[in-house]
Amino acid sequence: MSETAKKVAGQLLGIKAVFLRPDEPFTWASGIKSPIYCDNRLILTSPAARDIVENAIAEAVKKYYPEAEVLMGTSTAGIAHAAIAGHLLGMPMGYVRGSAKDHGRNNRIEGRLEKGQKVVVIEDLISTGGSCIDVVEALREAGAEVLGVVSIFTYGMKKGLERLAAANVENHSLSNFDTLVEVAVEEGYIKPEDEKRLKSFMANPQDESWMNK
Repeated sequence: MSETAKKVAGQLLGIKAVFLRPDEPFTWASGIKSPIYCDNRLILTSPAARDIVENAIAEAVKKYYPEAEVLMGTSTAGIAHAAIAGHLLGMPMGYVRGSAKDHGRNNRIEGRLEKGQKVVVIEDLISTGGSCIDVVEALREAGAEVLGVVSIFTYGMKKGLERLAAANVENHSLSNFDTLVEVAVEEGYIKPEDEKRLKSFMANPQDESWMNK
């Protein structure tokens, strides 16, 4: 695991943007029982974590997409991160709505975007990849050249990875589930024996047998 991935994971755990609760699972909207819950909006309320994360986003854009011309945040969680990273990079930014407005100019893409411009999407969290792919497709339809996605955290779910690949969407996450679990063990957030249970969940979220291990 990279130092950046470890550092970001440590911050997410420290500010409780990520909860690991293998003995008292959360229930996702899909009905899946999960030992993890993520709310990266909390990054914005922690200046120390925010500084680390936003600088890491800016560095990832420079490293993986040096030819980028515009940053586009996903609505709503990615907007602030795109704005701050755009400020650090001296780049324009905008965002993509979940759906077009029903008034005014009926915009779905907010901010100036010219056809052919090279865009990087900023996302806070990738699970199954659906919402991120939807944003990329909206930008492509508007004539943008989407270079890829920079996200703060990814679960690394098989379904999400397959969907991103099928849609020809490249993603670079600052941190990921496996790194987070390892850091959580190292820093005492969970017991060492919980690591196997958590990774068993992520291998197949529909299989609840991990709860009985």
